[in-house]
Amino acid sequence: MNHWLVKSEPFKYSWEQFLKDGRTYWDGIRNYQARNNLKAMKKGDLVLFYHSNEGMEVVGIAKVTKESYQDPTTDDERWVVVDLKPVETLKNPVSLNEIKKDKRLKNIALIKQGRLSVMPATKDEYEVIVAMGRKK
Repeated sequence: MNHWLVKSEPFKYSWEQFLKDGRTYWDGIRNYQARNNLKAMKKGDLVLFYHSNEGMEVVGIAKVTKESYQDPTTDDERWVVVDLKPVETLKNPVSLNEIKKDKRLKNIALIKQGRLSVMPATKDEYEVIVAMGRKK
């Protein structure tokens, strides 16, 4: 199983809306590296959901339920989506500042490639962030 992080601006698509919807396809990706990351996602992979611009924090965990297929919002065959469903809301959202301060996360793509909207996370990075988010 692989681990990922996806970013969404809350005013465009928030964790709360994702919970209401119960599932979504992750569309609108128009960056080749992010697209390649979508193509690498496998059913069952776990995904950290990050609110970008506003909040700037990991707020929940999702799961890939369907592997990449043609993005239904465009006829351009270069672009794909994956289906995601919410799994868990983190008790304590994990802010970008907290992530930057934790030495175990010094190489996470969120810091190294901050503008990328779909990125891999190592198992260790994923587990550190989830543990931070589950603290009471």
